[in-house]
Amino acid sequence: MFKGVLFDLDGVITDTAEFHYLAWKKLGDEIGIPFDRSFNEQLKGVSREDSLTLLLAHGKKEEQFSKTEFLELAKRKNDYYLEMIQSITPKDVFPGILELLKDLRANNIKISLASASKNGPFLLAKMDLESYFDAIADPAKVANGKPEPDIFLLAAKEIGLTPRDCIGIEDAKAGIAAIIASGAQPIGVGRSEDLGEDIPIVPDTASLTFDYLKKTWQPNA
Repeated sequence: MFKGVLFDLDGVITDTAEFHYLAWKKLGDEIGIPFDRSFNEQLKGVSREDSLTLLLAHGKKEEQFSKTEFLELAKRKNDYYLEMIQSITPKDVFPGILELLKDLRANNIKISLASASKNGPFLLAKMDLESYFDAIADPAKVANGKPEPDIFLLAAKEIGLTPRDCIGIEDAKAGIAAIIASGAQPIGVGRSEDLGEDIPIVPDTASLTFDYLKKTWQPNA
C-alpha cells in the first residue's frame, strides 16, 4: 500500500490556469511579445522564472533585460496573477478532491503539495484545504523545475517518505515526467494523448477516488 500522495495544484486541485494565461498575456503585451493560448501550453507546470525565460526567447528578447529587470518582470506577472486569484474560494476546489483528501487522512496516508507555484500556501488557504496537507514543498528550495524530479523528491522528503512509497498526481506532461523520474507512481488527470499511453489516467478529478488509487498501486513497481 502506498504511504503518501504528492499533489500538483493547478489542474488537479483547482484551476488557476486562466489567471496565469491572462497575467502572462498582460505582461507580454506590455513588453511587446505576442502571447496566445497555443504558446501558453508550453508554460503549464513550469516555474515562473523558467516561464519568463521561455517568453523572452519566444519574443527574441532574451538579451534585452538585466537580471534585476528580469526579476522585476517575474514579480510584475505574479502581482497581476495574485490580484486575479483573490476571488478564489472553497467552491473552486475541483470535484472529488475534498473527498479524496478526507479519505487519505482517514487512512493515515501522508499528503504533500508538489507544485511549481510559489503561491501554493496562499491558494490552499483560500480554499480551506491547508489543514489536509502534511507538507508543502517549497519550489524556491529546488534547483530544477519540472520535468526534472526535484519538486517531487522534496515533496516526498518533507513527509518522511521515499518517492517509491508515493503516488504523484499531475495534469501536465512535464509533471508526469517529473513524477516518473522521481521514482513515484504517476496518475494523470486529462487525456492519454497529452500525458502518455502507459500510465493510469482519469478523465477528471471526480474519478480520483481512494479506491481508484488503491487499484492502480503496484507494489515494488
